[in-house]
Amino acid sequence: MSHITLVRPPALISRHSGTGSLTPPIGLAYLASSLIEAGHLVTTIDALGEAPFQRTSLFDNEIVATGLLKDEIVERVPPHTDLIGVSCMFSQDWPYIRQLIESLKERFPQVPILTGGEHITALPEFTLENCSAVEYCVLGEGEETLVEVVDRLANLSTMKEVNGLVLRQDGKILRTPPRGRIKAIDDIPLPAWHLLPLETYLNNNLSSGINRGRSMSMIATRGCPHRCTFCSNPTMWTTKWIPRQPELVLDEIELYLKKYNVTNVDFYDLTAIVQKKWVVKFCQLIKERNLHFTWQLPSGTRTEAIDKEVCQLLYETGCYNLTFAPETGSSKTLKEIKKGVRIDRMLNSMKAAIESGLITKFNIVIGFPNETRYDVWQTIWFLVKIAWSGVYDVSISVFTPYPGSELFQELREENKIPEISDDYFLSLHSLVDPTRTVSWCKKISTEELHLLRILAHLIFFGTQYILRPWRFVHLLSNLISKHEDSRLDKCLQDYVRRNFPKMYPEKVQEDTAF
Repeated sequence: MSHITLVRPPALISRHSGTGSLTPPIGLAYLASSLIEAGHLVTTIDALGEAPFQRTSLFDNEIVATGLLKDEIVERVPPHTDLIGVSCMFSQDWPYIRQLIESLKERFPQVPILTGGEHITALPEFTLENCSAVEYCVLGEGEETLVEVVDRLANLSTMKEVNGLVLRQDGKILRTPPRGRIKAIDDIPLPAWHLLPLETYLNNNLSSGINRGRSMSMIATRGCPHRCTFCSNPTMWTTKWIPRQPELVLDEIELYLKKYNVTNVDFYDLTAIVQKKWVVKFCQLIKERNLHFTWQLPSGTRTEAIDKEVCQLLYETGCYNLTFAPETGSSKTLKEIKKGVRIDRMLNSMKAAIESGLITKFNIVIGFPNETRYDVWQTIWFLVKIAWSGVYDVSISVFTPYPGSELFQELREENKIPEISDDYFLSLHSLVDPTRTVSWCKKISTEELHLLRILAHLIFFGTQYILRPWRFVHLLSNLISKHEDSRLDKCLQDYVRRNFPKMYPEKVQEDTAF
């Protein structure tokens, strides 16, 4: 039996970002439960959950760290730990996480350090070269790989036999054969929430979705069957979509409703609604069991399985907000980024959602490498059409070449990203920060793309509020009353909390036995 310490670093958020959600670390909770089932002791350090309103400026005051800082994390690591695991999901966080790992190694020089997450899976060799304190990089899903690594701690020479690992051994970096996806995901033990400050999240309404009370994080499916060229999913998860049995998902929700008095569920699936029959059955089961809770898909969804029947079921069972992720209004760009979405079909899904009473939001990205001004103006015209139709909210980001994506690899091969550095990683914050626009587009400069981004927002919201002025009044009312109905409400309030804390004084309600 080994003692493992799992670390969730603080959240790094660009100061002027429109988003900055504070969410329970469901990935870490799954890893912990798998280790416990395998007979090991686990300590978790959730830097965010232990100090969700501690904010520190970093990197020339441009980035805000939310949560415990590296020295505070190091102090919490038990002296008798046998392995330290550190998560790095987002590449823009790596410059600080590297500092954290180096501090951990300085304090515990004999303890091996393992890392995992989407950033690590995309750049494992770089991680080992860039940070000598790391011994092991776990690729993709971590539950099975981590357990096998821990089981072999007594005999490190056999570590190269573990599939799905990149490791440092005898001064060399080795990549082992890939590990297949976990197919029996229903057999993975439920997240070990008892090891984390869950009540701090629940008591303070911390979640990624709209604030609808005590919100629980859930995963109903894993992976995504699509090959979008801007997304790191094919590297992290492959293109296999694996759903859990809807009955078991609802059993887990019922457990949380009773144990934690949860009122809302946020699903963090990459693409939850892929099969119509799955979501229909899930909704029907909610009705059959006469359960009452709200649920959301904060990360967005595609449209293939969304029609009038599905939209009505979503609304009837408590899913009041729906985010579509078409990315663009240009058919040419859709084809180039392999999105596999038909605009006419997407608009039909949108119409069904609005008619069913759902508050709809669209995720848009402009500035793909091969886009022209005409393509971007097609997207802007698309924004006018959806605003006219009644879409409530939109997020307009600029393309960033994310490690692990097909477009990142293409730009590397073309020497458009000549050096992977801290400056590059920090530049990825431009995805959601309107003040940090960086253009990777061959035909549109950074300055022009920045103006187009601002103009696109003005045109969408201008159209919406001219046609429906009461929505603007409602937006201001929600900002004053701290009530949330839409993602825009949440983003504005997150921004105010982060930059004008005196306007939103917060007192953390600590984790307590429930």
